[in-house]
Amino acid sequence: MEITPQTFQPIERDHQAAEEIACPSVGYWQDVWLRLKQNKLAVTGIIIIGLLALIALLGPHLSAHTYEEQDLLLVNQPPGGDYWFGTDSLGRDLFTRVCYGARISLAIGVLTSVICMVIGVLYGGISGYLGGRVDEIMMRIVEVLYSIPFLLYVILLMVLLGPGLKSIFIALGMVYWQNMARVVRGQVLALKEQEYIYAARLLGAGTWRILLRHLIPNTMGPIIVSMTLLVPQAIFTEAFLSFLGLGVSAPMASWGVLASDGIEGLRNYPWQLFFPALFISITMLAFNFVGDGLRDALDPRLRR
Repeated sequence: MEITPQTFQPIERDHQAAEEIACPSVGYWQDVWLRLKQNKLAVTGIIIIGLLALIALLGPHLSAHTYEEQDLLLVNQPPGGDYWFGTDSLGRDLFTRVCYGARISLAIGVLTSVICMVIGVLYGGISGYLGGRVDEIMMRIVEVLYSIPFLLYVILLMVLLGPGLKSIFIALGMVYWQNMARVVRGQVLALKEQEYIYAARLLGAGTWRILLRHLIPNTMGPIIVSMTLLVPQAIFTEAFLSFLGLGVSAPMASWGVLASDGIEGLRNYPWQLFFPALFISITMLAFNFVGDGLRDALDPRLRR
């Protein structure tokens, strides 16, 4: 077949159709969520965290026993029957106490991360934005506080305030905000030389407006990742302190207290240690999966 100019037919041009967007635009946080959903481990971690929250809220109501109820005729009973996780050395239902301990442990993890976020973001943002001698002094203070052993904080607070949730919150808040401050300071040092910061200064924006409206919102990615990874760290630290007898006081029962009580009967009654240790491990894995998934999803270098 001979190809001639008459073989071809010109296509009519539609200027309106040429300007249509074939693919809808995706915002930054929408893209983060889409990439996070593709990470199976992160999705699994989110589901596990949701289930743990439901257990903490509804678990104690599913049992016919309270976490303080004692029955000395049913001490150290194995799992089964009315006692799904068995009983402890005082005849208390271990399932109810594990569910109640989830409330305390998760509350400690979440509230500690929020406290550290507020203190660390403000401290690190001010230090990084002002720079110079102010930055040097503020960072030297952080290094001095970081060099003090953590157990020394806890022991001093236990002596001054007594054992309890308040002492744990203050002790964890005094230590873990320092890492958050370093992360935020590094991000602010990199962002404060951008053109939009110079534009905000030329328009007369003050220090607090630049920090709260321009710098801190653009550092939310690393902040969210740090908060997510801080939750399991705080839960494990509380469990460690409770294991040493420096945690919450009776009759409250966190997972660390239950693990500390269960270690005494490990040889004869292993379920008393197994269940709280299992929940601690699952919680730490779930939050670490979510934190790793968020780190990948929030990284602009991995954006397609």
